[in-house]
Amino acid sequence: MTIPGYFEYGCRTRIVAGLGSLEKIPRLFSEAGAGRPLLVTDRGVAKAGLADTVLGAMGGECRPAAVEDDVPPDSELEAVRRIAAVYRDRRCDGILAVGGGSVLDTAKGVNVLVSEHADDLRRFAGAEALSRPLSPLIAVPTTAGTGSEVTLVAVVADRRAATKMLLTSPFLQPMAAVIDPRMTVTLPPTVTAATGMDALAHAVEAYTCLGKNPVSDACARAAVALIGAHLLPAIREPENEQGRLSLAVAATLAGMAFSNAMVGMVHSLGHAVGAICHVPHGNCMAILLPYGLEFNQDAVDAHTAELLLPLAGEEAFVRTPAHHRGGKTISFIRMLNQTLHEWTDGGHPRHFSEVYDGEGAPRVPREELPSIARKAIDDASVFYNPKAMDYNDALRVLEAAWEGRPLDAG
Repeated sequence: MTIPGYFEYGCRTRIVAGLGSLEKIPRLFSEAGAGRPLLVTDRGVAKAGLADTVLGAMGGECRPAAVEDDVPPDSELEAVRRIAAVYRDRRCDGILAVGGGSVLDTAKGVNVLVSEHADDLRRFAGAEALSRPLSPLIAVPTTAGTGSEVTLVAVVADRRAATKMLLTSPFLQPMAAVIDPRMTVTLPPTVTAATGMDALAHAVEAYTCLGKNPVSDACARAAVALIGAHLLPAIREPENEQGRLSLAVAATLAGMAFSNAMVGMVHSLGHAVGAICHVPHGNCMAILLPYGLEFNQDAVDAHTAELLLPLAGEEAFVRTPAHHRGGKTISFIRMLNQTLHEWTDGGHPRHFSEVYDGEGAPRVPREELPSIARKAIDDASVFYNPKAMDYNDALRVLEAAWEGRPLDAG
């Protein structure tokens, strides 16, 4: 275990987890003095009946003053402004966010605007722009991936600037995270795969990047172990509530880890791909994670090797020679992507040339890779990467990830 000379760890979010946790939401709002929350969700979640499940569990207590279900697939500035206006018009006093990462990040952005009596979220971009607690926000994640229910980060797209804006502050962390397996049992296999790999990327980068500390390491290793044990079974047995709860807890643990330890180049590259090509974040993380570990291997091989035990299990760890364990971890992640690709009938992409839009057109044209590389080296996450990454490095990684070959094979 590496213990730095100085570190800080914090998680302001109260975690309420388990079957039946949705029923605790009215009490949580009541304890915070709120009784007119705004329910923020998206149309997919609403259509799947998950918002109704939450409202049914709440009974007649603390009914939302308004419901806003028009959150876009990627959180963006205009949606934040529009939903903040609904909050003010309906005189709401809290936010209930039910959804995946886009919904939770949108809700965080709305909370900033309504709590700070502001109209332009760009004023709060970067780190530590907030100086006081915000209004009560309860996060109910419907995917087991982003960890946004406990993170001090929000990522919101600025469409005009073609970039993803990062906000960081402990005050962004929701008042409570309600983790209930009823929210994820209906996830399609492709979404289960992508969000599970998103959580794995959070945990692995938290464990291998510069901001790591003993507490974040403990959360990261626990998350890796739960994902290693339950991600593939969840594809085969999607309605297994214990498995779903395990993955949801893993995502929360990974969020707690990276919210303190930060992430690195995998996220820098993934944010850029998402901003330019609009590839879902979980797909970006799944594709890029083994490449980030390969690029950083000479700097963090010992840490990567340690992750083989929670990821692949004791037998694989013991039979692998110590000096091969880092490489074996990377191979195992590639094998996991391959298995997910097969078990989702090709829906889970292994490299960027396999990512298509709804009409079958490539989402990541190869000619866009230089633009993506230029944007990636300006992303804040790169500062926590264990090795420096310049434009040429970023382009080399992207080209390998586009072709689907190991980093040094071409």
